[in-house]
Amino acid sequence: MTSGTSRLTRLLVMVPYFLANPGVSAAEAARDLGTTPKQVMDDLNQLWMCGLPGYSPGDLIDLSFTEDSVEVTFSAGIDRPLKLTAAEAAPLLVALRSLIDASGVVDAAAARRAIAKIENAMGTPIGEAVTETPTAESDPAESPAVIAVRDAVRRRHAVRLRYYSASRDEVTDRVVDPIRIQAVDGRGYLEGWCRSSGGIRLFRFDRIDEASVLEEVARPPATGESDQTLALFESDPTLPQAVIQIDPEVIWVLDYYLIEPVDPDGIAGSDQPVLATMTYGSTEWLTRFVLGFGGKIKVLNADEMAADIEARAAATLAMYS
Repeated sequence: MTSGTSRLTRLLVMVPYFLANPGVSAAEAARDLGTTPKQVMDDLNQLWMCGLPGYSPGDLIDLSFTEDSVEVTFSAGIDRPLKLTAAEAAPLLVALRSLIDASGVVDAAAARRAIAKIENAMGTPIGEAVTETPTAESDPAESPAVIAVRDAVRRRHAVRLRYYSASRDEVTDRVVDPIRIQAVDGRGYLEGWCRSSGGIRLFRFDRIDEASVLEEVARPPATGESDQTLALFESDPTLPQAVIQIDPEVIWVLDYYLIEPVDPDGIAGSDQPVLATMTYGSTEWLTRFVLGFGGKIKVLNADEMAADIEARAAATLAMYS
């Protein structure tokens, strides 16, 4: 899609979007529309010049907006969202089904309703495999902790967690400023600023024993909210996966990155290296990641990459000899 076509499509969906979300900020709209706050403001100024034939003040789209709030006062008839094409609907349906499968990430009933609405809007199902929708009876019962976490993210409030750490085999109490919820490989995670650790952490839903929403507003550092480091690990079947061996001395890495042990039950109290898998975004990133652990983490399934890591490590040591 060309930039001009992309902008036209965005302009056509903006009026229905702001009608459905009165008072939303430019930053929030940019996140939802897949663009920047500056582009949203530019588009709003462009919409001011659009409207019905005659193009007098009473015919043009009328908006009241600042960077903090946007409201539509006259839509000029552009008040219905664009109809999805089959090519657009199919990935949405697949994504919604994946979110339902990743227990706790979304309200499963709401996701099923969204699937039904998309199918009804299209008129006919888009392929049996894509549109087969789980029933309410097939949904596992959600834990109160997961429901509380979703509520905290929605309200943007801090949340107190009682969380099991697999790497340390202990349960800890933490206060977390939520940033977002992620679905990775069929599991749900809360990404947030952990006040105890002083950094961004990922909390797996099935390891949250208890959660309570606090009255205070969540205030993750600005750098934390914009940090996309963890986005490298979002579920993507096109990304490569490394098999790694983790030394017991750095087993805490399991609490920092989306690394899946081959035998999760064999971690606690073990003094043996842990075999695990890890999805990564680029060879360069994984190389830097492994080098940062000084030989405590090894790549087992990529001989060429392992050789490159060894060569870089040797070159670094040579600089100090």
